[in-house]
Amino acid sequence: MIGVELLSPETLTLGWLIYVPVLIWAICRAPWVELFTDSRRQHQVLGTVFALFLLWLVRRDFDTGVSYHFIGMTAVTLLLDWPLAIIGGLVAQVGLVLLGRQDLTAMGVNGALFIVLPVLVTECCAIAVERAQPRNLFVYIFVSGFFAAALSALLCLLLALTVLWFDERFAMPYWLEDFIGYLWLIIFPEAFINGMVVSALVVFCPEWLETFNRTRYLSAPWKDDDPGP
Repeated sequence: MIGVELLSPETLTLGWLIYVPVLIWAICRAPWVELFTDSRRQHQVLGTVFALFLLWLVRRDFDTGVSYHFIGMTAVTLLLDWPLAIIGGLVAQVGLVLLGRQDLTAMGVNGALFIVLPVLVTECCAIAVERAQPRNLFVYIFVSGFFAAALSALLCLLLALTVLWFDERFAMPYWLEDFIGYLWLIIFPEAFINGMVVSALVVFCPEWLETFNRTRYLSAPWKDDDPGP
């Protein structure tokens, strides 16, 4: 997360211009009828949002105005699908604002960087996997889980640094040239956490994953020359 003191008025406005239309689109595309009629789905969404809120509370706040925490949006997207994932991220953001752990004015920029971008990356990876139609579920776990989370963390960090550099209100560290070495310390844990969550859900509760094709991945293998009954 980025503090409001590190962002220019133009960047704050641009963040809202990106975030608000995506929120409106997500609200329009969300399955509200299913959500209001299915109590299991309600508990799933509320539990996921609460877990995301707790994950974002486990953070390291620096005096410079930036905060580091795990994103977790890859697992949320695979679990809820992109409209509810974006709405759930907004609810978790509001919780942080109410606790004073995030600036209300900076919600647009932080939402665009750490909610919309990871959801977009995860959704693109999930669509690519679905178009390839692999029968090995480890392809889904690795590409949609581990790889999508790692790529999301990388893009979020690079884009956030670009925003801070552009606004020129954040003192860039002198070891910026060696920053690529530190990226692994952030990318790998993010990929591991999301990948392990997705793996556990595939094994124990595959019906919870909205982007998981149970018919293809979990059906028994067969061959054309198998003898009939």
